Amino acid sequence: MATDRDFVDYVSEQAGLGARLSSRRMFGEYAFYLDGKVVAFACDNSLFVKPSAAAGELAPDLPRRPPYPGAKDYPVADELLDDGEAPSIAPAHGRADAGAEAGQAQGQARHHRAQALKEGVSPD
Repeated sequence: MATDRDFVDYVSEQAGLGARLSSRRMFGEYAFYLDGKVVAFACDNSLFVKPSAAAGELAPDLPRRPPYPGAKDYPVADELLDDGEAPSIAPAHGRADAGAEAGQAQGQARHHRAQALKEGVSPD
């Protein structure tokens, strides 16, 4: 199953990095770029973080699985998408803390939307 554009938009919104984070369609899925460098992939409506020392330090306990058959395991950051306390993938000076600004009702709505996308159901 290919990743929905709604999921990509949701990840971008949750990251709170504005124009610093971009995405591009790649082989039916999406790559995320931070300041022009690939940092993550969206595959089958899941967020796979590019393995790096920084990713290992910021979120060492993320589950790992391959984003596509035959690939090596990547950290899967789905559980961090609705977590306002989650570590940022960018230096603090460039990140708006969306979790602190969002109200509880908004957080619940985003969680519902993410779950619906993961289950292949229209979130609207």
